[in-house]
Amino acid sequence: MDRLQAMQLFTRVVELGSFTRAAEQLDISRASASTVIKQLEAHLGVRLLQRTTRQVSPTLDGDSYYRHCGEILAQIDEAESVLSQAAHQPKGRLKVDLPVSLGRLVVMPALPDFHARFPDIVLEFGSGDRRVDLVGEGVDCVVRIGELKDSTLVARPLPPLQQVTCASAEYVKRHGLPRSLDQLSGHRCVAYLSPTTGRLDPLAFIVEGREQPLDLPADLAVNHGEAYVAACEAGFGLIQVPRYHVSRQLKAGTLVELLPDYRLPPLPMTILYPHHRHLTPRLRVFIDWLVAQFTS
Repeated sequence: MDRLQAMQLFTRVVELGSFTRAAEQLDISRASASTVIKQLEAHLGVRLLQRTTRQVSPTLDGDSYYRHCGEILAQIDEAESVLSQAAHQPKGRLKVDLPVSLGRLVVMPALPDFHARFPDIVLEFGSGDRRVDLVGEGVDCVVRIGELKDSTLVARPLPPLQQVTCASAEYVKRHGLPRSLDQLSGHRCVAYLSPTTGRLDPLAFIVEGREQPLDLPADLAVNHGEAYVAACEAGFGLIQVPRYHVSRQLKAGTLVELLPDYRLPPLPMTILYPHHRHLTPRLRVFIDWLVAQFTS
């Protein structure tokens, strides 16, 4: 039994809750995976995993051993990187999850620069607006927009995102350019249905230092950021989005920013990664690069 490989297999079984999925990720048979874990338990003299027909979960001893394994494997990875060329030219696979619009509009167009600097890092991107289970899905880091709830993950703040209220130039031509909240009477918005709660998110503005929600009538409701912007471009009314989402249209003049004096505070943005993975050289350079993209 190779103890290091056994530890790697054990951590994947715990994280994925499955011998089959762990074996597939490590490119071994399920029978081999089961044999290695049995040998590891015999070597340690304790039972590490509870097996049922539906799932595999760690015992109390297994949970303690898992935490130690995570730290040891991360330290080995970092030590090997420091003692090899990877310390100067990081390499390996990096699995990242991003919000759809952020990935498409900001990160993807800039990726040739990252690849030119770090050609030996293989990036695997997932894009979605759902909550990602970093440990269970083997994701190295995730970018989240908005206030964070309690989290057991390591959080690195990124530069916040400026928010804007805008409408299409054609809409403004038809309905006029409001210069105060009082002048919004008679205007319409695109209603946004939160994909997580299913509730309508009203427009909001800062008035005398406090956030004030404002309900405007809507002829269309959507639950996706791309559709939200598209509906605005089609002239259905006002929307509120991070500036990066509409920067191209604002520069082109097809969309117009409204009420900049009542602009909402910037949205916090954070990159998260599991404690046990630490900052490997490839993850460190990616985070530093990402920070630079939003700072410039």
